[in-house]
Amino acid sequence: MADDRTPPEEQPEETPAASEEQAPAPEAPAPEAAAEETPAAAEEAPAAPEETPTAQEAPADEATPQGDPVAAAADATPAASGDEDLEEDFVDETPRVKPEIPGIDLEVDIVEEGADPLLRGEGEDAEEATAGDSEEIADEPIAAVTIDLAAGARYRATGKRKTAIARVILIPGTGAYTINGRELDVFFPRATLQRTIRQPLEAVGYETRMDVIARMHGGGVSAQAGALRHGISRALLEADPNLRGELKRRGFLTRDPRVKERKKAGLKKARKRPQFSKR
Repeated sequence: MADDRTPPEEQPEETPAASEEQAPAPEAPAPEAAAEETPAAAEEAPAAPEETPTAQEAPADEATPQGDPVAAAADATPAASGDEDLEEDFVDETPRVKPEIPGIDLEVDIVEEGADPLLRGEGEDAEEATAGDSEEIADEPIAAVTIDLAAGARYRATGKRKTAIARVILIPGTGAYTINGRELDVFFPRATLQRTIRQPLEAVGYETRMDVIARMHGGGVSAQAGALRHGISRALLEADPNLRGELKRRGFLTRDPRVKERKKAGLKKARKRPQFSKR
């Protein structure tokens, strides 16, 4: 029984041997080998930045071939723009000489009466055509007018303008105007208003073959003149219905609707407000 048991002194001797076989200890590098590897790594480290620019330059050279026309044009663009800037810098601009009379060198752009301000057409022909059309409409009498000038012929109509009302009677005569028992020159001293009143009869060519008798009330002088022209035009339409197109084209049959706007409550006039004071 004593022979079968292991002596206690032999057990500790086997334990370190087994541990050495299972986990062998790493061998420490020799100090001489470590010293030799360190300068080699230091020599290889600066070589990396030397290779970097070469690697960056190589794709740039490959990306821009020598025979590419687009790249050549792009390279030439800055040079061309620089040349243009130089040419602009060297342009000699002569200073403007100040005229003795201010504005004498400017072109006149005043549009004459009856001319087209937009000059529709080409040259002088367009100006003559537009001026001729306006003169024809205003001055030339209407052709093919047939008005019965019998002894008992009476043509009545009413004209209006603003608050003025004119009741007109056309009769055969010598071209006299009687307004509220007075002559035209006395009732309307202004030449412009007289010309406005005479326009309808001059347009039909009967300015010396018919007399005008009118009764006026309401409105002012200008409104009464417009109402009288409107009444004469409507009376001519009663004499010859075929005149409607020409008289309407010249604006004699259109009743002018412009009137003064009424005053509003709380305002000084139609739209004028009292002065606003914040404080």
